[in-house]
Amino acid sequence: MSHLAQRECVPCKAGTPPLESPRIAELLGELGNEWKVVEEHHLEKEYKFPNFLQALAFVNRVGGLAEAVGHHPDVYLAWGKVRLTLWTHSVNGLTESDFVFAAKADAVL
Repeated sequence: MSHLAQRECVPCKAGTPPLESPRIAELLGELGNEWKVVEEHHLEKEYKFPNFLQALAFVNRVGGLAEAVGHHPDVYLAWGKVRLTLWTHSVNGLTESDFVFAAKADAVL
């Protein structure tokens, strides 16, 4: 399990600004595992599965994780694939919690 996956998702305080390029690059380097930063606004990753049932099972595990930590990704489910998209809506951009959740999602795989 990565160092990020061991951390907690922390709710943002009012007025928290989204992360900027240098910190985003640093956290993305730590996260790895084919996650992409899109327009410095959100994280995205597509997971491949051999069938729909295994993709659905992963979505259910990610859903349970999201409820447990109070941080909810956008989830796209199709036959053999799942795409997760993460950003913190309250700051309209990325926070450290997005990277923490991404690492936790990889860990439940």
